Amino acid sequence: MTNTTDTLLAERGKTHGRFDEHASMTQQTKELWHLGKKWNELSHCQAETLEMIAHKVGRILSGDPNFKDHWDDIAGYARLVSQELERKGKRDYSKGNVPVRYTVEEFNNPS
Repeated sequence: MTNTTDTLLAERGKTHGRFDEHASMTQQTKELWHLGKKWNELSHCQAETLEMIAHKVGRILSGDPNFKDHWDDIAGYARLVSQELERKGKRDYSKGNVPVRYTVEEFNNPS
């Protein structure tokens, strides 16, 4: 490892915590969420967002909980899903019309 990489890892450790602790917490969280009965009904955007939120929560709980970027990132990922749903139009989800995984073409060209 280069000195620059070591310096970067030391800096990240201050805000993100120990990588092994973070990785364990994040992976266990994602494994639990994947057991949810609606997981396979999520769009790719929704699933990735939840996984990234789990990643950010892992950093909060193993690193610095007062590092503002962690919280801003969570809000940003949630906003991306909100934008996806806006692009897909308003739907009545109460009747089971839940967005499923889209092809790239369907995502980029909503009907």
